[in-house]
Amino acid sequence: MIEVVPVDGPSALKTFIDFPHALYEGDANYVPEIFIGQRDLLTPGKHPFHEHSSVRLFMAYDHGKLVGRIAAILNNNHNTFNHKSDGFFGFFDSIDDQEVANALLAEAARWLVEKGATTLIGPVNPSTNEPSGLLIEGFDKPPVVMMTYNKPYYSRLIEKAGFSKNLDLLAWWIESTSYNDRSVRLQAAIEQRLERHGITIRQVNMKDFWNEAAKVREVYNNAWDHNLGFVPMTEKEFYYLAKDLKMLLDPQFCLVAEHEGKMVGFALAVPDINQVLIKVRKGRLFPFGIVKLLLGRKKVKSIRVLALGVTEGYRKLGIEACFYASIIKRGLERKMQGAEASWILENNDLMNKGIESVNGKVYKKYRIYEKAL
Repeated sequence: MIEVVPVDGPSALKTFIDFPHALYEGDANYVPEIFIGQRDLLTPGKHPFHEHSSVRLFMAYDHGKLVGRIAAILNNNHNTFNHKSDGFFGFFDSIDDQEVANALLAEAARWLVEKGATTLIGPVNPSTNEPSGLLIEGFDKPPVVMMTYNKPYYSRLIEKAGFSKNLDLLAWWIESTSYNDRSVRLQAAIEQRLERHGITIRQVNMKDFWNEAAKVREVYNNAWDHNLGFVPMTEKEFYYLAKDLKMLLDPQFCLVAEHEGKMVGFALAVPDINQVLIKVRKGRLFPFGIVKLLLGRKKVKSIRVLALGVTEGYRKLGIEACFYASIIKRGLERKMQGAEASWILENNDLMNKGIESVNGKVYKKYRIYEKAL
């Protein structure tokens, strides 16, 4: 008999966060989430997502043994922006047992139906502005920073629970030894052409970081507004993310495009610190994990292109090509082995063709599922 219970109180939340560590024990590709970050993300009053939306956590037990977890998520900003009545699920982990998966997903659905949701979509953790999607291809390598990872059987559990594909998300790999250098060779000529039209590309100014972040947020909310599932980040949400990313940023991999002083595009790549975090037991940075992180950062050999966006009216002018060329050149100078560009919607032809043009290869796929309630 499977019993699904709500998560209430700090002790239960700790149990919820730590459950995957036991489930993935012995999996060489599993990277533990940083405990403090997960705790704050799931705690009302700590993370600004809770100021406009609701999250209810549940855990499943079988005769007293913890066997699964899930979050039911009502993203009010998403529903208002997209004129929907969607509910979401995330933070889904389960043993390979259909009864457990069914019970967890049913409980999340029940809670969301009571809130007026008519569709259940996921996994998102807790929105598409955070790690999203279920890994369905590419289980042979660990996830890069801020990307999800799961057991191969998860897709079977979710599909047998009545869910079907909503959309796939692609992760591309660009290998340093086999990239197409055309964009690098043409970079200077493209930048000169852009400059004739008043468009310049530069590194982010870390000394003016918060003013730069405000401009990036405006581009982000404009450049992504037609993507499926997109919801603009509130000012507090964006600055919360920016605060975390600031600790990772290398200005050589953070670029902006300006037209006569107005920001019209940006590209952000960050070191793949998962190469360090994979060795941090249970995601605890203290007392020894922080030392591993600080010492290991210099040994990171790849980056993740986390975001690249250009506002409408400035696309297909060559800005994207210059962004890729700059990141590739700087990665080679730093002796990086390669870069993951992720995630990209499978139907975003402009971005996918751009990455393909530098000889990128799709090496991981993630899926968003949906089910009518």
